[in-house]
Amino acid sequence: MNKKSLSERDICTKFITPALENAGWDRMAQIREEVTFTNGRVIVRGNLVTRGAKKRADYILYYKPNIPIAVIEAKDNTHTVGSGMQQALAYGETLDVPFVFSANGDGFLEHDRTDASGAKETFLPLTGFPSPEDLWRRYCLSTGITDAANDAVIQDYYVNGSGKAPRYYQLTAINRTIEAIAKGRDRILLVMATGTGKTYTAFQIIWRLWKSRTRKRILFLADRNILVDQTRVNDFKPFGPAMTKIKNRRIDKSYEIYLSLYQAVSGTEDIQNIYREFSREFFDLVIIDECHRGSAAEDSAWREILEYFSSATQIGLTATPKETKYVSNIQYFGDPVYTYSLKQGIEDGFLAPYKVIRIDLDKDLMGWRPEQGKRDRLGNEIEDRIFNQKDFDRSLVLEKRTALVAAKVTQFLKATNRFDKTIVFCEDIDHAERMRSCLTNENSDEVRVNRRYVMRITGDNDEGKAEVDHFIDPESRYPVIATTSKLLATGVDAQTCKLIVLDRIINSMTEFKQIIGRGTRINEDFGKFFFTIMDFKKATENFSDPDFDGDPVQIYEPEPDDPIVPPDLSVDVLTDEPPETLGGDTDDSGEILGDPPPGRVKYYVHDVEVTVIAERVQYYGKDGKLVTESLRDYTRNAVKKEFASLDAFLNRWNAADRKQAVISELEDAGVLFAPLAEDVGREFEPFDLICHVVYGQAPLTRKERAENVRKNHYFSRYGREAQEVLNALLDKYADQGIENIEDMTVLRLQPINRYGTSVEIVQKFGGSGKFMAAMKELETRLYQKIG
Repeated sequence: MNKKSLSERDICTKFITPALENAGWDRMAQIREEVTFTNGRVIVRGNLVTRGAKKRADYILYYKPNIPIAVIEAKDNTHTVGSGMQQALAYGETLDVPFVFSANGDGFLEHDRTDASGAKETFLPLTGFPSPEDLWRRYCLSTGITDAANDAVIQDYYVNGSGKAPRYYQLTAINRTIEAIAKGRDRILLVMATGTGKTYTAFQIIWRLWKSRTRKRILFLADRNILVDQTRVNDFKPFGPAMTKIKNRRIDKSYEIYLSLYQAVSGTEDIQNIYREFSREFFDLVIIDECHRGSAAEDSAWREILEYFSSATQIGLTATPKETKYVSNIQYFGDPVYTYSLKQGIEDGFLAPYKVIRIDLDKDLMGWRPEQGKRDRLGNEIEDRIFNQKDFDRSLVLEKRTALVAAKVTQFLKATNRFDKTIVFCEDIDHAERMRSCLTNENSDEVRVNRRYVMRITGDNDEGKAEVDHFIDPESRYPVIATTSKLLATGVDAQTCKLIVLDRIINSMTEFKQIIGRGTRINEDFGKFFFTIMDFKKATENFSDPDFDGDPVQIYEPEPDDPIVPPDLSVDVLTDEPPETLGGDTDDSGEILGDPPPGRVKYYVHDVEVTVIAERVQYYGKDGKLVTESLRDYTRNAVKKEFASLDAFLNRWNAADRKQAVISELEDAGVLFAPLAEDVGREFEPFDLICHVVYGQAPLTRKERAENVRKNHYFSRYGREAQEVLNALLDKYADQGIENIEDMTVLRLQPINRYGTSVEIVQKFGGSGKFMAAMKELETRLYQKIG
């Protein structure tokens, strides 16, 4: 056997896998081959969606199921043993495994990512691969996991037989948390972007600690009823009779898993603080969901509960750790043991990308000053000053502005899909009600069919709150449009929300991330792969803030004996602003009602015209930021990083067996072909878009390229039936582009299939080889002329 003639798969089967088994690895339980661990970034082309390349490891080795300990990158024997190491290291870092190997069938190159070994990289013969126990022992030694802590660290995950397994980042979050607890850490922060499964991750953490009896009584705290109920009936369901929800201010100490609203166990009066009916040591684990909303604030009700159960291990879950001069999560919980960001989730294909439509209104940009003595609709004389965007819908209402926003939202839905789930975020409850009314008028045809087409879902309205479950249910058609202030801003699992409308000033990065998180979930069964943000109040300027998707930054750094809150500053747990700047009373959900503070008047003006000044669309770029330069400049810069000159681009294009491969490379580099075609012309294909926009060549339409080929009369060398097939393929190219004729499946599609089956069509050219040669020549002739 000539080893160098073997494929990579042969090398794996004949050399690598046997070496692993000889070292004691169980092929069925500990070795997984060709493991795909990302979904592939969602790429949006107009209304069409494709997936980018998925990341796949040749081998992942597990000490126990769901406890990965090593990754192996295999190469065929024409490569050196270390050829795969750089790729393996990238995978090892992503998967958070301590040991990384590259192999080519002659042996292994090991890279030790722990600090236990003096030599980072070591060559190992095929007979020298370490056993599972050896790697686990070395890992425990390097991380300080003792024999006493081992039981919790290796405790099995919950498996229900459905095939559902944690994603790679969930495994990392779970395993890091368990290990931190095993090593004695009692305050832990997990940061995971909205839509990445924080509650499922929390369930697996609790399950493993509970089953190992490392932690026996657990309290799960949230601040919204819907969060507790979703958790109880979904992810936490396997706890069964060991679990209860605290309600009606009644305590039953016979359970082991307790779910509760913090409001249900605390209050302003001592008699309401029923959590004190438990002993301080009753719970040994407390999980705080959405911990940014209160547990970080030293004078909040959350903190009273946490301090009462201070002997328990406490885990804070959030998508948005709050780090401001008023509040600090990190000061309380410490640095996150793991962070999985929105940017990473989009890159991996687990979260939906988005585009932003920014709409500027004239009064928002230029302000509005009433003429002297002008009165509002209620007869109040309007204060003589310039009102600007920060005033609108707070201290002054321009009713025609609200109507214009509703009209633009409706215009977008009519142009896309009238039944795409939509959330409109308003300044307060009063604004949400007025927006509901305007949207009802704009969509009167649909409201006639079902009055629930538009609903206000706010904390003060029982009818609206009763519709939350219907709104988030992908199977339920109504409500379609929900107007709200804060109630839907966080924790609500709106899987099919495709449009988020921001008609509200958002100065809190924490709140902004939570609101954007309403759209980031993907639901392939219902066609939800991306979403749109329509911004009327410049809220999406937060995208340019380095804090939008970076690591949490602590601003206030008190000394150990200093208070967590700076002196003389109170805390509003729902916003980064001091509460007195907001104005208006709030209801129990924290939503602003819209009633002005005593002594102030809220003006309602019905006769002032409002118009749109500018409207622009922005896209989420490859680097995780919104594209802020012109689309053409952005494309030019992105392409020239790959191909500095026209010749370099043409050489790559002409050398490619499949032109779609070059198109995909450019998409991976960040080129946005769909909006570029909208800008330059839909009749041009990617080749001409690049030649024109990047290199200044005059573009040719697809039809012009097809006609140029026909003028050359080179078809005459083929038989009549073969010529008919080539002409049909040219027509398909002219209509749809090169990517639609490169795939052999095109022979099974209309109108090509009228010339016979795929086999019959190929035979018209004299066989497979001659057919492929004809296709190659067709492509060559299509791109002979530039400009």
